Amino acid sequence: MAEADLRELNEQFGVPNKNLEPDVVSELRSIMRMHLLSVQDLYFKWESYCIKMDMDGNSLSVEHLRGLKQDIQDALERSNRAHQVHIKTEKRSSGTPRAAVKNSGDVYGMLEGMVPNTPGTGKLNKSAPKRRNPNETPSITRVKGNILSSSPDYKNRSPLKIENQLDSMNIVSATSFNDRPNPGEVIEILNEHLNPPGPVIVPYAESRIKLNAAFDLKKLGYKTLAMKSSEASEILDDRIDDFLVLVRDQLKIDESEFGSAASQSTTEIVAVGRIASDSSEGKLNAASLVLETSRRTGGGLRAPLNLKKLNGRYQFFPGQIAALRGINSSGKEFVVQEVLDLPLLPNAASSPAVIEAHRERLRGGPDAMESDDEPAPLNIILGSGPYSADDNLDFEPLHAICSQAADTCADALILTGPFIDVDHPLISTGDFDLPEEAGDLDSATMSTVFKYMISPALNRLVASNPTITILLIPSVRDVIDRHVSWPQDLIQRKDLGLPKAARIVGNPMTLFINEMLLGVSSQDIFWDLTHEELIGSRTVEPNFSSRAPKYLIEQRHYFPIFPSVDRKKLPKAGTEDGLPTGAMLDLSYLKLGEMMEVRPDVMIIPSALPPFAKVVESVLVINPGYLSKRRGAGTYARMTLFPPKVTEEELSKGEMVHHKVFERARVEITRI
Repeated sequence: MAEADLRELNEQFGVPNKNLEPDVVSELRSIMRMHLLSVQDLYFKWESYCIKMDMDGNSLSVEHLRGLKQDIQDALERSNRAHQVHIKTEKRSSGTPRAAVKNSGDVYGMLEGMVPNTPGTGKLNKSAPKRRNPNETPSITRVKGNILSSSPDYKNRSPLKIENQLDSMNIVSATSFNDRPNPGEVIEILNEHLNPPGPVIVPYAESRIKLNAAFDLKKLGYKTLAMKSSEASEILDDRIDDFLVLVRDQLKIDESEFGSAASQSTTEIVAVGRIASDSSEGKLNAASLVLETSRRTGGGLRAPLNLKKLNGRYQFFPGQIAALRGINSSGKEFVVQEVLDLPLLPNAASSPAVIEAHRERLRGGPDAMESDDEPAPLNIILGSGPYSADDNLDFEPLHAICSQAADTCADALILTGPFIDVDHPLISTGDFDLPEEAGDLDSATMSTVFKYMISPALNRLVASNPTITILLIPSVRDVIDRHVSWPQDLIQRKDLGLPKAARIVGNPMTLFINEMLLGVSSQDIFWDLTHEELIGSRTVEPNFSSRAPKYLIEQRHYFPIFPSVDRKKLPKAGTEDGLPTGAMLDLSYLKLGEMMEVRPDVMIIPSALPPFAKVVESVLVINPGYLSKRRGAGTYARMTLFPPKVTEEELSKGEMVHHKVFERARVEITRI
């Protein structure tokens, strides 16, 4: 909303020499957006409500405003019910309902019976709109996705309730963000014994974070939609061969012991290949399980696997590279006797001098007072899109997490996409309005949407906390990113209006935050794994939230599943057909999704599954959840990272020191 409107709100509702509280302003704006009211009209309704309730007009609070909102809504519902009764009882000379629609000012048949708890920004105008020329190209700011009154399907339609109308547009009815239950509730804590420090009163003089990329971002700028089957098959083959070398060298297995699972032999061998299914449809099961060999080791043949001797102690998923010890004496199936553990990457480590330098940086700059006290820990907030519920584009959860980062003087705010979600119903139909300050709407693009709907929250955060570091990781669902495949290039920041403190990186990305090695991918691999994995009755790790991250660590990849899950099995999207975007894998460049030469200290993988924070194989794995769900508010994560410590012995030896972030990081999963 424009600053002029904010001044007008303070003039109408405020008291002399005191501005309105931010939560009161937010509630006032919510009512104005919901009911298309001007500041003056809202003030008149407030005065009437105060007279009706016999209360002081200066006692402005969020609770009283919510009562006003409910009162306005009740009045409109009564009006709508009376209007519907009038339409049903009115005698018509013909069977078509168009006359009634025309009289109600509803050209497209979308407002009849609708109560005013619909989107804030994506508003459905209640005034009678001018009928468009059917040959006119629709504006970018408003494209209707409903059935037109001229359609034959319209003639016999009965008036819809609000729930049915939203369902017909595949929009789920959501509660108001301000009415969300239990905001700020901490639902899970990792390392609870680490006591969080007191709040920082003012931001530090300079940034306490130093970023270093552990990955060449230029590699992600490949040409999309140019995948060749020959290149893709070579990449898949090379992955099998690379793991064969790892197993041979690190497990000290002689070259002669390796063989092809598809070749008949009376000798026990070790076979390395890719787990697959013998059917392109249905879920992976023990009867359809096959091991796919590379062209070099087995001519690309597939061998059915017999798992009976494992006694239910197995866990597989499609695309997994597995090393199996067994025998194929019949030539028809490979009888698995043992599943070998794949070698893991080493833990991340730094020299004592580097760790001491990062430790000093935590004091807040050269002007900070020297002290023997421990430096304050890093405060890092993690959030993941979508950032708005299905019924609006207010981006209230984004504003809320930015307010949290400002109030707590966070050192870093890490946000993963989608920022402007192509699967959002209002984005997919174009049925939303831009702010007035966006200017000429005919030349507006999705970058304009980002600039005026998302960037203001980040700019206000930087103005409040100038030393904060903001990291933005795109998603394949981001409509503003021209790079449509995963692994994904970074979003071009031109015309986005971002502050200088905001850095855009690729997806996935591995980078250093001080000494901590962070790996992050916005691709929801956990959802795919939970629907496609095959586990035995006596699996080693019964807990999925521990089992799934280990898959990624063992496979050394942020998206090891292949092929990706059918889009029909993914969470339903807000588009007309309900089908989500999917994984959008470019197989020719899957190698860019691999982890680097060491395990990350922290791995951030947002997922539609319940959020969690786990330590798996010395890696801190965080699923912060989605900041906004389709029906309401979601969750985010806060990580408090305490300073590293180097002993005198380690300093004297000068050897590399493991970071051990999982021991000194407190993680809180919190409702936004």
